[in-house]
Amino acid sequence: MEKKNIDWENLGFGYIKTDYRYVSDYKNGAWDEGGLTEDDNVVINECAGVLQYAQTVFEGLKAYTTEDGRIVTFRPDLNAERMVQSAERLEMPVFPADRFVDAVTQTVKANAAYVPPYGSGATLYIRPYMFGSNPVIGVKPADEYQFRVFTTPVGPYFKGGVKPLTIRVSDFDRAAPHGTGHIKAGLNYAMSLHAIVDAHKNGYDENMYLDAATRKKVEETGGANFLFVTKDNTVVTPKSNSILPSITRRSLIHVAEAYLGLKVEEREVYLDEVEEFAECGLCGTAAVISPVGKIVDHGKEIFLPSGMNEMGPVTKKLYDTLTGIQMGRIEAPEGWIHVIE
Repeated sequence: MEKKNIDWENLGFGYIKTDYRYVSDYKNGAWDEGGLTEDDNVVINECAGVLQYAQTVFEGLKAYTTEDGRIVTFRPDLNAERMVQSAERLEMPVFPADRFVDAVTQTVKANAAYVPPYGSGATLYIRPYMFGSNPVIGVKPADEYQFRVFTTPVGPYFKGGVKPLTIRVSDFDRAAPHGTGHIKAGLNYAMSLHAIVDAHKNGYDENMYLDAATRKKVEETGGANFLFVTKDNTVVTPKSNSILPSITRRSLIHVAEAYLGLKVEEREVYLDEVEEFAECGLCGTAAVISPVGKIVDHGKEIFLPSGMNEMGPVTKKLYDTLTGIQMGRIEAPEGWIHVIE
C-alpha cells in the first residue's frame, strides 16, 4: 500500500480530508448496517436536534504505524465504552461497542494510505461522533440519529517539541457537580471556548478549572486531565464525578504502577496544595502529556520545580513509556493495542 504524497514531518494539527468515512443511521428504533462512503458532507434538516439543542457526543483516538510496520489503534474499546456512557446521559441510542470498534477499524483500514509512517512524529486522528438528525422543535430527545467516523492525518500537537505550559486558575466553571462534565458531549466544549480564548488573550496556554461547588478543588482543563507528581515521586490525579475519565490518564496510571513501580493516588486535590507538587502535566489523546511549568492563581505565581524548559523526570518517564507502548517499542498490556493491519 503506497502512502499519500504528504509532507509528514511538517503536518500541523488540523483537518485534512481523507478518502473514506463511516456512516450509520438510527431510524424507527434501530441502527442500519452502516458502511463506508466517500461523501464528506452531512446533510440535515434546519431543525435537526443537534442544531437546536446540541444533542451530540464524540470521541477522539489515533492510529499509529508501529516500529514493525503495523497500523494499530490504542484501546478503542475504552472509547467505545465512554461513548456508550455519553449517549445514555444525553438520551441518545447507544451505538454498540463492538460495532464502534469495527467502524473505527473499517475507516482506518480504508484510509491506510493516510496513516503517517513510523518515526515521522505524525499520526492519523480518528473522530467518531453521533448527533440528533431529525427535526426537533420542542425540548426533547431526537428520534433519529447519525453515527459517523472520519479520520485526518495530524502532526505533533506541539510543533518544535514539548515546552512546559503556563496556565491560570479560571474564574469560569467547567461543569456543575451533577452535570455533564464526566461525558464527552459537544456542549461541554462549547462552553469552554470563551474561557480558552480569554486565557490566550491574557497570555496563558490553558485554564485550570476548580470544582463549581466549593472552588477549592482542582478538576481539569477544557480538554485534558491533570496529573501531578509529589516530591517523593508519587503520581497524583484529581478524583471527581465531574471530570472526564481520560483514557490517556487511566493508561498513565497503570504505566506508573506496573511499569515504573511508582505509587499512585487518585484523590481530591486542593488548590492550596498544588504548590507542594514537584511536577504537573495535562494528559489527553492529542499530546499524551503536556508539562506545566507555571500556574497563576489571580496574581500568585506557582512554579513547578521541573522548570519552564522541559518535562520533569517522572513526567518524561511516563511519556516515554506510554508512547513506547503505543508505537510498539515496549510490550503492551493485553488488549491495549488493536491491530488494523
